[in-house]
Amino acid sequence: MRKVIYLIALLSCSLAFGQKDKKITDKTVSKASIQAHLKFMSSDALRGRDTPSPELDIAAEYLRTQLELYGVKPFEEYPDYFQPVSMKKIKKPKSGIITLDSATYTIGVDYLLISGGDLEWNGEIAFLEYASKEELDNTDVKGKLVVANTGDGEEQSPRAWFAMAKEKRTNAEAAGAVGLIELYNSPQIPWQLLVNYLSRDQVILDDGIEEERDEFAGIWLNNANREASPSFANTSKLDIKMTGAGVDRFVSQNVVGYVEGTDPALKKDYVTFSAHYDHVGVGRADSTGDDIYNGTRDNAVGTVTVLESAKNLAMYPTKRSSLFVMFCGEEKGLLGSQWFVDHSPLPLSDIVFCFNSDNGGYNNTSMATVIGLDRTTAEDLLVTAIEAYGLTAGDDANYKEQGLFDRSDNVSFAKKGIPAPSFGMGVDAFDEQVLRTYHQPSDEFETIDMDYLYTFYRAYVFAGRSIGNMKETPFWREGDKYYEVGKELYK
Repeated sequence: MRKVIYLIALLSCSLAFGQKDKKITDKTVSKASIQAHLKFMSSDALRGRDTPSPELDIAAEYLRTQLELYGVKPFEEYPDYFQPVSMKKIKKPKSGIITLDSATYTIGVDYLLISGGDLEWNGEIAFLEYASKEELDNTDVKGKLVVANTGDGEEQSPRAWFAMAKEKRTNAEAAGAVGLIELYNSPQIPWQLLVNYLSRDQVILDDGIEEERDEFAGIWLNNANREASPSFANTSKLDIKMTGAGVDRFVSQNVVGYVEGTDPALKKDYVTFSAHYDHVGVGRADSTGDDIYNGTRDNAVGTVTVLESAKNLAMYPTKRSSLFVMFCGEEKGLLGSQWFVDHSPLPLSDIVFCFNSDNGGYNNTSMATVIGLDRTTAEDLLVTAIEAYGLTAGDDANYKEQGLFDRSDNVSFAKKGIPAPSFGMGVDAFDEQVLRTYHQPSDEFETIDMDYLYTFYRAYVFAGRSIGNMKETPFWREGDKYYEVGKELYK
């Protein structure tokens, strides 16, 4: 009987804490402030917040001032809330032409440079089926430019083809070829989407070490409906000229601050609230002539979850301390978050949870999506917080093949062992409604549902408060692929 009474008392205490946290959430989360933040972060004035750009620096300054306004503290190392992130831009050739007897192809339109830099060459080609190692071994390709189809004839995923291409280039270079052109033909990822991603200059972290650049030319060329195949099959020579490649170094910034917890023992543990604030900048214009990729959903919405949590937790701290980080360079390959976990102002073992927020779009306003929902022991708290606002807690069960857990900033923390799900708007399928705005100029403030977002933000802040006050320290579910590295981190 005593045990039953104890359990009832414990449950009553938990419910009381939960109700209190919900009331505190409702006190501070404001539709007006959400709207104002979103309008600014996704305005044309910020020109898509590319990394690097003056407009990204303006966005960082705005975020910094909000943290300061709310009473979030800066770390001693970053008194202005800015954590410098060293990067370098590997600039692709600005002009490039491939000329055959019967056709001409232009860089950034008809073909994309995957590896290499400036090149001026005229000579013979070796036309192969897939440029497999066996084909290369059985063909004289020395001093020639190899032309082949992407993939291997069996695997149908363009992502897999991209991985194969590196091995093909290695084998072609070893065989004495001067470069490799692969003819791309797949409905899975349209050519224009590849252009949007791969025609841009590459931005990477700058660790100060001068690595050798891969100068071997690797090219993907549009072969929709196999229209380019006859041109290459029926010629023995081509001329190629590409100029304008180079390297620029620069420094961007993560925006970082913290709020100390209230419990003498638990305040040594930090719950991270994170999101990336960059997007993809200015690009190809759509049918209306709009060329600014505003990134309201991706990821102004996520950035504002951090701001709303910062406002709430600075006014009403939880037992655990709170860490707020807004990353640059996510769209360039999770660069800001990678830099942060390698240069954290806190020991990583003090960070017990990362509650990331990232979005590509939404198609279901009755739910909130948590990528990695069932992977940590915080699952029940997350579900309870989401359901408290009338939403259903969803995950990526319908689109696991997208691998979203490993494609956002949360994975930088997960790889270090820190439990790190990612909170986003309701997506029950990667359908046309999501893709219509994903990395498109149409992702603008005027196209979002503010009533839904008001509910969504309260669910996020309530969930974050619940984790900050959670009795047990959250951790990975046993058997998760990051479980063992988590055990090592926290000893």
